[in-house]
Amino acid sequence: MEAESIKISNGNGHTLSEHVRQSVEDYFTHLNGHDSSGLYQLVLTEVEKPLLETALKHSDFNQSKAAKILGLSRSTLRKKLELYGIG
Repeated sequence: MEAESIKISNGNGHTLSEHVRQSVEDYFTHLNGHDSSGLYQLVLTEVEKPLLETALKHSDFNQSKAAKILGLSRSTLRKKLELYGIG
């Protein structure tokens, strides 16, 4: 099955990208004029770690299968797992 927009199953039919967009908008709203830096890395970290954890769980913690699910090489997956302290 090819990857497509992920619909969140909370009944509203919004896509994952719409949830991310709204979260970033909320982030800017709560800044109240204060400067922000590192937003790109913050968003990546907030999304990537649970993505890796969930792919591992659904592959029964088989790193080769998880890497395939994610479309990553196994070595890239291992580096990311180490980066986030997973595993």
